Amino acid sequence: MSLALKLALSPLLVAQAVAVRRRAPVLPEAIGPREGRLGGRGPALRVLIAGDSSAAGVGVAHQEQSVAGHLTRILHPLVGRPLTWTLRARSGLTTRQLHELLQADRPPAADIAVVITGVNDVIDQLPSQRAVAHRAALADWLLAERLAAHVVFAPLPPIHQFPLLPQPLRRVMGDDARRHNTALAAWAQTRADVSWVPIALTLSADTMASDGFHPGEPVYRICGEALAGFVAEQWIHMETIR
Repeated sequence: MSLALKLALSPLLVAQAVAVRRRAPVLPEAIGPREGRLGGRGPALRVLIAGDSSAAGVGVAHQEQSVAGHLTRILHPLVGRPLTWTLRARSGLTTRQLHELLQADRPPAADIAVVITGVNDVIDQLPSQRAVAHRAALADWLLAERLAAHVVFAPLPPIHQFPLLPQPLRRVMGDDARRHNTALAAWAQTRADVSWVPIALTLSADTMASDGFHPGEPVYRICGEALAGFVAEQWIHMETIR
């Protein structure tokens, strides 16, 4: 969608966004532990999972059903060693606000940080390049503070498939999300210490949470599997070059 058309539709888009906020049910974050250890022999792989409502497990009842639960359970046998994990997430956070949260509630040092954020950047109409700058600031801080040796960014979901959103708001937000993903992928390719993981998703009312906006357990499982496979490959590569 062109910028001119987007500007022309802006009164309608604002009205639709306000209406969506009013009618959308507020779902809680998933209950359950936000840190843990999976046993075995040898030094542990340390993983930080950080992000917004999708990282916090909004849309499912328990962290075992969330992306963190699926990621850690699948990753553990793939790396063949103990795994310690920490979750730092809060619903509604932009990338910049996540950075501030981690500075205020400093996580333990990790080998790999998995960051799940970006939808709220789109909601706040942040330009894609500024969103990338906020991700770069977050990654650089994690690396400089030795809170991670590698930072993995999950992609924005296909917002154009969110059942809650009416047209044309759904299309506009979906186009924005695609631009953010394209910019993030291009930036990550310039970094040896940062990765972006493409995840193919097809969303529907059956796979989403009851609010039609947050992931349901099937989506969290797909994302957890994809991220676990990528993190395992990245960890093996890191071990090889040490």
